Amino acid sequence: MKNVLVTGGASGIGKGIAEHLAQQNYQILVTDLSKSAAQETAAEIGRKGGEAKGYALDVTQAESIAQLLADLQGRSVDILINNAGIQHVAPLEDFPMDKWQFLLDVMLVGVARLTQAILPSMKTNDFGRIINIGSIHSLVASPFKSAYVSAKHGLLGFSKVVALETAEHNITINTVCPAYVKTPLVEKQIAAQAKEHGISEQEVIEHIMLEPMPKKKFIGLDELAGTCQFLMEPAAKNITGQTITLDGGWVAR
Repeated sequence: MKNVLVTGGASGIGKGIAEHLAQQNYQILVTDLSKSAAQETAAEIGRKGGEAKGYALDVTQAESIAQLLADLQGRSVDILINNAGIQHVAPLEDFPMDKWQFLLDVMLVGVARLTQAILPSMKTNDFGRIINIGSIHSLVASPFKSAYVSAKHGLLGFSKVVALETAEHNITINTVCPAYVKTPLVEKQIAAQAKEHGISEQEVIEHIMLEPMPKKKFIGLDELAGTCQFLMEPAAKNITGQTITLDGGWVAR
């Protein structure tokens, strides 16, 4: 049974992916800033018949990553899903620069830091699947999201470089880029966007989030988790350095 480490795994997209993969007979290592939240998600997975353990992890701190690896007690990380993410919505001139830096530390530098720590064991085992959870904002931009868009764009370049660096090994790295997924983070974005634009939350959903999508639908957690699962399987062993977009036709325009 392969071990899947999910960052930001106690809520939202991370939790949805963890729950889905547990039902496909993967051992899930749920990590989150809150150890108790990670352990509770792991317990929920266990109650549904899956196998999971919860761990504390702050991807912005090298010490936290080192502690996680120690806590794993030699257990290999076969699949790494870099999912941890945060959002802050503001025009650049009003964007606190420490907050701007923190978003990049979590969603880009943190991804590099954790991937760097896990890669040696993947090379030793001659197996690894790294999946970065990007966003439609890895490909396009929206106003008031300069830090988030910058971090998510950066993931694409990062994935391509690491794909080249690991090509001689049985390791792949790809970025999955969904349009809006209905999660607590997106719910907060709806309220924040409504405030910034001076419109109702329903107008944000219809005219900002879903308007660019020909299919006019939020992306389902099952779609996102299923895509991740495909990238982990033998049929995808030569898919690496790629951007997999789930956007209802957004970038086809």
